[in-house]
Amino acid sequence: MIPGRLPLPEAAAESAARLGHESVQCFADPESGYAGVIAVHSTALGPAVGGTRAWRYASLEAAALDALRLARGMTAKNALAGLPWGGGKSVIALPEGAFDREAVYRAHGRAVASLGGRYVTAPDVGTGPDDLRAMRREARWVLGLESESARSGWWTARGVFHAIRGALRHRVGRASLEGRTVAVQGAGSVGEALCRFLAQAGATVVVSDLDPARARRAAGPGGRTEVPERIHRVAADVFAPCALGGVLDAARIPELGAPVVAGGANNQLAEDADAERLAAAGITWVPDYLANAGGVITAGTELLGWNAEDVRRRVAAIEDTTVRLLGLADGEGITPLAAAERMVLRLLGRP
Repeated sequence: MIPGRLPLPEAAAESAARLGHESVQCFADPESGYAGVIAVHSTALGPAVGGTRAWRYASLEAAALDALRLARGMTAKNALAGLPWGGGKSVIALPEGAFDREAVYRAHGRAVASLGGRYVTAPDVGTGPDDLRAMRREARWVLGLESESARSGWWTARGVFHAIRGALRHRVGRASLEGRTVAVQGAGSVGEALCRFLAQAGATVVVSDLDPARARRAAGPGGRTEVPERIHRVAADVFAPCALGGVLDAARIPELGAPVVAGGANNQLAEDADAERLAAAGITWVPDYLANAGGVITAGTELLGWNAEDVRRRVAAIEDTTVRLLGLADGEGITPLAAAERMVLRLLGRP
């Protein structure tokens, strides 16, 4: 049975209208404790593709607003990556206390199925392989269990690596990481893999994580660790935020120790005005939805029949796209955020 639908909170409804979402639906299944939101921002290029995030939200309104921001970012991410699908996102507001996780994810799978393929989901923060299998029992529009798509974190990190190379090409004229220092915030699946790529390319990594042991493992024998509250201040060539979003705000931007920012975290700007603050500070920022597109590119193995070489080539292309975007921003005297929005609108066929 499809979970019941809940009214969309007023603030979320206003945000959806302002951001141009095609649909936003809130669902609930009291028996399992499931409450979730599915936001479809655009299907102009194809079905809306974006992962399912599971989190303990303060309210359904907070969950819906998060889904809206993430869905809009997926439209931009998929378009800039040259993928033939639109943008969407779903979130699960995890219940307090003990709960039947499989039942919650199966309820979410039924909510996904109710959209009939307009929305295709995949892994995200808090959603792992067992959760995907639970959803797959209820809906066929679930990715992330087959071929290269099961390694989405590794490929996301690879895309961030190419975004860093592109930013360095733009900023200093060469992409080489030999002798560079990169401060990596977060040593999860993306951050740890990124550290390996950077070290292999000759960079020194400085890593922070809430789990000190994980940070030490990611740093490896040639790197070092830093406490989370100071990682953005580290004197480095590049700062790579790879944890949760909102790290670039009015308080932290003046404290940044690197002239280039490119990382895997979503929603890195606390607000759009922070793009102007970064530019005013002389900092080159790669929009997160360009840098972290490697994971969603792997969906081509399940949706389009790509192989690993197809994925590798398209993930590597993030480097050239980064150079073009930053060149457009400088040439037009606009921020990278505004340049990305201009490129996305053109790709969507909008004036």
